[in-house]
Amino acid sequence: MTSDTQEPIHEDRLWSDEHWTARVIKNEDDDGWAVAMHLDGAAEPALVGPWTMGRDKKNPKPLDTAAFNTLVKTAKEVLRRSEQQLHAQLNKNVTVTADGRRVRVALAIVPDEEGATATLSAHDEFDAELARVPVAPLFKLNVDSAQAWIASGFERPR
Repeated sequence: MTSDTQEPIHEDRLWSDEHWTARVIKNEDDDGWAVAMHLDGAAEPALVGPWTMGRDKKNPKPLDTAAFNTLVKTAKEVLRRSEQQLHAQLNKNVTVTADGRRVRVALAIVPDEEGATATLSAHDEFDAELARVPVAPLFKLNVDSAQAWIASGFERPR
């Protein structure tokens, strides 16, 4: 039986458990130290921050369980916020009143290396879909564009 997780590493400057690795590195910008948190399989660190000097004021403080757990929690929060920001950039919606009824118009962009796609949809106050059309990923959704789309009878915007 093989395991997807590596054996834990608990060294002064390298600490790895399950899917996270903390590595204490020399801060190139000054005389201090930094710590980089990597999620297994990620090309870039999820978090890089300053690291405390040891008692000799020359070498870094060794990593330990408490510090590692705090770093993992912080790195997970950074990733979560990044995902929320990306979701907000790719999914927008506005609610307008048209013909006396509330209509929520949503723009969903799907990023892709070959070329992003986007969909514009309209939903009534009960979340029933009224219309759905493909649009350019650069389509700007705002109150005016939503109202114009509804007024056009949900024709695909140009």
